[in-house]
Amino acid sequence: MKQAPTRHFAGLALIALSLIWGYNWVVMKQVVPYVDPFDFSALRTLLGAAALFICLRLLKRPMVIAQPGSIALLGLLQTAAFTALIQWALVAGGAGKTAVLVYAMPFWLIPLAWLLLNERIRGGQWVAVATAAGGLLLFLEPWQSGGTWFSNLLGLAAGLTWAIATLFAKRLRARHEFDLLALTAWQMLFGALALCIVALLFSSRPIQPTPYFFGALAFNALLATGLAWVLWLYVLQNLPAGLAGLSSLGTPAIGVLAGWIELGETPSPAEFSGMLLIGAALFGLYLLSLRAARQIG
Repeated sequence: MKQAPTRHFAGLALIALSLIWGYNWVVMKQVVPYVDPFDFSALRTLLGAAALFICLRLLKRPMVIAQPGSIALLGLLQTAAFTALIQWALVAGGAGKTAVLVYAMPFWLIPLAWLLLNERIRGGQWVAVATAAGGLLLFLEPWQSGGTWFSNLLGLAAGLTWAIATLFAKRLRARHEFDLLALTAWQMLFGALALCIVALLFSSRPIQPTPYFFGALAFNALLATGLAWVLWLYVLQNLPAGLAGLSSLGTPAIGVLAGWIELGETPSPAEFSGMLLIGAALFGLYLLSLRAARQIG
């Protein structure tokens, strides 16, 4: 059993992680006027990969990895496609709304794991998926005529891409032993290089080198990538996996709250009801994971 002070520090690290990743949705939204989404995606992931490699060196973790081809493919999914879709969605979509759509990823993951990995879906998981589907319907408000349908679609596509990348990473780690930080650093580097090519080919406007642009870039590289991944590894090492998964609740909640306070993104009654249903479904999955962990333990 972990000592109480260590678990307390891990709990604080989890809170800090949720704050950093949650507030970053506002940062990514507010940088949109100053840089093309593909340019910012390329720069943030390239600098983020550099920050992770520095962390690897400082922590004296292994730098060499196996299966570079598979890790490059993971980078195309987890970093290149996922990051580009998020930043593109934020051009027209709200920070909080995009965060919720992306963090609905577990509800893509469950049926995909059933179809692709033959993982059994238990009764409680079906209830969570159905609840989340109703929440998403309310949250998207398809009956409203608005101009944000494309950004909503991009947010959903980002969540789907994240789910596919998660399944791919799961199969990859089942076949080979990887240091999690090294795997993250290398896949991010491969994805960042792909994004650099995309940015060179499809960039639509020059970067405006404002103080906010540089601040957003530093926040993403140093805090949302370098520090956040070190915190995540510390949390995983010192808290049960089910409890660590609370970040999937805290991050979008903070993104919504920060967007509400700082950007004036007030949810409509339907959106608010949808968020509550999605949050309840995520919390239900969290409780199911805790129960499964206790049964295994």
